[in-house]
This record gives sequence, structure tokens and C-alpha cells, in this order.
Amino acid sequence: MAPVAMRTVAQSLSEALPVSYWLDDPGKPAPLPALTADEHCDLLVVGGGYSGLWTALLAKERDPGRDVVLIESREVGWAASGRNGGFCAASLTHGLYNGLTRWPDELAKLEELGARNLDAIEEAVARYGIDCDFERTGEIDVATEPHQVEELKELHAEAERLGLGGGYEFLDREALRAEVDSPTFLGGLWDRDGVAMLNPAKLAWGLKQACLDLGVRIYENTRGLSLRSTGPGMAVTTPYGRILARRVALGTNIFPSLVKRLRPYTVPVYDYALMTEQLTPEQVASIGWKRRQGMGDSANQFHYFRITPDRRILWGGYDAIYPYGGKLDSEYDHRPETYLKLAGHFFDCFPQLEGIRFSHAWGGAIDTCSRFSAFFGTAHSGKVAYAAGFTGLGVGATRFGADVMLDMLAGERTERTELEMVRKKPMPFPPEPFKWTGISLTKWSLARADERAGRRNLWLKALDRFGLGFDS
Repeated sequence: MAPVAMRTVAQSLSEALPVSYWLDDPGKPAPLPALTADEHCDLLVVGGGYSGLWTALLAKERDPGRDVVLIESREVGWAASGRNGGFCAASLTHGLYNGLTRWPDELAKLEELGARNLDAIEEAVARYGIDCDFERTGEIDVATEPHQVEELKELHAEAERLGLGGGYEFLDREALRAEVDSPTFLGGLWDRDGVAMLNPAKLAWGLKQACLDLGVRIYENTRGLSLRSTGPGMAVTTPYGRILARRVALGTNIFPSLVKRLRPYTVPVYDYALMTEQLTPEQVASIGWKRRQGMGDSANQFHYFRITPDRRILWGGYDAIYPYGGKLDSEYDHRPETYLKLAGHFFDCFPQLEGIRFSHAWGGAIDTCSRFSAFFGTAHSGKVAYAAGFTGLGVGATRFGADVMLDMLAGERTERTELEMVRKKPMPFPPEPFKWTGISLTKWSLARADERAGRRNLWLKALDRFGLGFDS
């Protein structure tokens, strides 16, 4: 980037607040008191993000008489659930391509379950009156390089061959630019019904209120410190108390699991996003985007972007930062060099919006596993269940994961628990320094592939062969 252009891009960030746009809301609910005594319950849910909230809500829906407690180390929705882009996808497999690669024989079933799960989320939002700007707009995967156009055509053809293509539409350059106008767009694949756009923080807060209305007891600023068996149940210690529960569901995702043997299965990856100031009607007209679809480009190092009902554009992704040793630290939540890079890419995509400024810039960790989609299981003789590894696709898939955990805790064999995806785990990451070296080499190789018309080097081909990978 030329010095003058860099200064211009930097100026667009001069007033950006270092906080998630979604969480910077005067309507944010006040935190509930921490646990300061001993508690007893049928089910303890650890984690107040989507995973924990859906688990608590569905547990009460399945059995209104079940005594449910949820604890959260800070405030409900403060982490990934309040910082993401608001893409609520039906896919349980991190997209069609990842599903085809890993579970081709059961992909049709996974797609069916994912579609039913998204329908159930939409129904719950309506039934509980959750005001989270839920819109079933779909999402367009965008090609910005010629080889990506061919890849999207091939993916569409494969979906049709498997009988999954009904909801997908391939858009050529003109058709795509009629939807959203950017000189960088060469084509796209529109999943018309499989993705909804929403306000992620308001979804978390709405689920919190729905849980409270059904009788779930929620304690915020209450971290689970340890987990152990005690007689027929489990005991979880907290800073000021203890909880005795018959069953425990862990929805802690990127944060260190209370089941220590699970920790090698995930790594933290820091993701970053910008939000523009409100666009004028004339600026919106210059880019189109009347139907407010979610969008993401098809590169290995990809951007995701969407427009809000109040005419702001969220622009995120590209960099995926793994800190050595998997360290979780708030110092990584902000990265000015990534904000500058993202802003430059934004104006490359939408030069007609030159001069606009960003109101918010933020980042945070997501949990990534080696197969890019969630894994599940039990511990302590079936008294504890867990779901983790959603890899940035948790807005919708966490509800499915909640159902899986509840099935497992009940000892039930269901269409969910019989899935190979549910029964088998991904490969764990190796210890340091091999983990750092492997992730760094993979990121470099993915960037090289983007520069070389998608051609994958020997390292990426080896990862493909063993079902491993890394995604930004």
C-alpha cells in the first residue's frame, strides 16, 4: 500500500472504538449476581455463550421440572457469542465443501439436521420474542479470482449431484454485481435459505432472558474452577461457592476445559472485525445490497462481511492469529496492524465508499479444531457431556451441539448420536513447538495457494490426506 493510501486508510480508523459494536449497546442487560454459597441442581451448565444458553433452554423445554443452573465466568455473551459477525448458518460442517470432504456418506443427513436446526432457531426467536434482527437472507460465497469461479461451479455441480443443490444458485459476474456491486466480484454461489443474519449479542441476551423465564438460575462472574465426581453426581467449585449436580454440560469452547484431556483438541485463533459508521441512502445505493445477504470471499484467507438493518457494514476475517502456546490474553483482542489491513481490503472491495469511517474495531479468540467443526463426547462415566471446536460457525451449530449433549447425558441413542461426526473426534494438536510450527507453515502455505491460483503445495496435500487443516 502506498504511503498516501495508507494514511488515508488509517484516517478511516481514527475514531473506531476498541469494542464489539454489538456489545456497545445501551440496552445491554445488567449482570446477575455471582454464586456465593453452595448450590444443588439436576443439571449444571458451565458457560454463558450460545452453547451453554441453548443447553439450559433446551433442557427446560425437554423437562420443565428439571432443576437447571448456569454459571458464566464473566457476563453472558461477552466472548465469541457477542463478537461474531452474526452469520447463523444451517451448516453443521463448516460449509458444504468441508462436509463433502469429511463425511460424504452422511452429508445428506447432516444437511437435513442442519436445516431443521436453523428452522428451530427461527421458531425459538419468534416464540420467545427475541428481538435480534433475525433475517433469513442467505449467504453468497464470492469468487474474486478466476480459479475460484471454477471451484464454485464445481461445488454447485457436486451439490446438485447429491441432491443438495435446490437451495443454491450460481451467480455470474453480472448477476452477482446486480445483488452487491464490487469491481472485485467475478461470480458467486448463493445459499438462499441456509443462512440467517442477526444481531449476535441480542440473541445471547434474549436466550438469557428466555432461560430465566423458564426457571434457570444463572450466576454471572462465577467461574468453574474444578470438576470432580462425588457419589452419584458431580461437584464444581467456584471462587465463592460449590455446585453439586447430577449431570454437567460443558459449553466453555475456547476456554480451558474442566476435562483436561480435551485441551489438546482445540487451539485459540484470534479473529478481527471492523464496523463502519452508518451509510447514507446514497452510499447504500452505490453498492446495492438490497437483500442484505451475508457474504464471504472464497480465498483461504477469507473475509466475511454483511450489512446491518441500520445500514452499517461489518467487515472481518483474513488474519487468523495463533499465539504461541495457545495463550489466551486480552492483549490479543486488538491488533492495529490487522485493522489497517482489513480497512485497506475494504476500500479495495468497495472503492465507491471511499471516505467512510469505521466506528468500531475489535477482535477475540475462537476455538478451532483440526476438522473445522464441532466434536462431542462424555466424561466421568457419562455424567459430563461436552461440545467444542465450532471454529467460528457456532451461532447456529451450538444449538445442535446442545441437543447432542442432552442426548448423551440422558444415555439416549438418537439420529444425532449415531452420526459418525458425533461418534468420532478430530485429531488432537501436537504439543509445542510442533503445534506452532505446523500452524505457521499451514498459514504460509494457504497464503501461497491464494497467490498461485489455488494450487496447494506438498504440505497442504499431506494435511488433506490425513484430514487435517487450518482455517481463518
